[in-house]
Amino acid sequence: MRVHDLSAGDDVLTRVERAARRAVAAYDLSPSSEVTLINVSENATFRVDDPVSGERAILRVHRLGYHSLAAIRSELDWLTALRDEAGVRTPRVRRSRAGERVVTVDGTGEGEPRRCVMFEFLPGAEPAEEGLVEGFEALGALTARMHVHARSWAAPEGFTRFHWDYEAALGAVARWGRWQEGVGVGGEALAVLGRLDRELRGRLGAWGTGADRYGLIHADLRLANLLVDGSPTPSVIDFDDCGHGWYLYDLAAALSFIEHHPRVPEMIDAWLRGYRTVLDLPAEDEAEIWTFVMFRRLQLVAWIGTHPGAEIAGELGAGYTLGSCELAERYLTGRLPTLGRHR
Repeated sequence: MRVHDLSAGDDVLTRVERAARRAVAAYDLSPSSEVTLINVSENATFRVDDPVSGERAILRVHRLGYHSLAAIRSELDWLTALRDEAGVRTPRVRRSRAGERVVTVDGTGEGEPRRCVMFEFLPGAEPAEEGLVEGFEALGALTARMHVHARSWAAPEGFTRFHWDYEAALGAVARWGRWQEGVGVGGEALAVLGRLDRELRGRLGAWGTGADRYGLIHADLRLANLLVDGSPTPSVIDFDDCGHGWYLYDLAAALSFIEHHPRVPEMIDAWLRGYRTVLDLPAEDEAEIWTFVMFRRLQLVAWIGTHPGAEIAGELGAGYTLGSCELAERYLTGRLPTLGRHR
């Protein structure tokens, strides 16, 4: 099991916090700025409060070995283009005093250098469970706008982001680890999820990666990466996983950790209504939605196993694997709800 470095214990997080404080010194903020850890997932995210100017910002300290410098810069290129060209509310990237978008902090004897990015602080909060169905309609329209932009955008020279195809997500060298090593995977769970894996591999292989189905996506549009503040559409944050993948994966990612919610069919139908106000989605694409939901769910079984330091991973644990088995049985036997009933 490949547990990433930010899950390695309190000592590592202490060093990462020191790196965050050193990174803040590279910006036009007062030396008395406070740095507060918000969460740990792929990276460590901090809130920065400057008591002198009253400014607030978000600082992301990257995990080691996940992205190259070119890939981080490419992420920032796309989220900036989405804001400037497509009207999607994404956080502005704050440049250091030296004009850099990515600040590299020397490990000073405490490990490898860390790459850090500072973003503006956007108002709002994660969408609440109440109103999720209605919110998914707005999210569908927003996602379609992002897909329209991705299809026509002329990426700058040197743009590079990884892929979220079957091999990257569930293959022998899966990016988040092997689902077979997830929490509570063994015995009957191993057998059921193995059947699911084989079915997904076959269906996705047949589905293909044509330009009308596969392109640049956010890849993590779950609720934690959306901010609502009373505006008609949410702000979108955390493009750290953006890359090349199936467009329907963005819908599946929006359902991360709540795939079992009884109102998921209504959420999907609302998302489709919103999406189709901007971009067509053929009926054959709609018919594969549950395939992508299960594809993401199996990937998250692996993620939970390799990210024990993430709060939600600790909360879900083996229960998420058990729920995945139940959903897998329903998917494999054609017993998941029919979509299109709530339009």
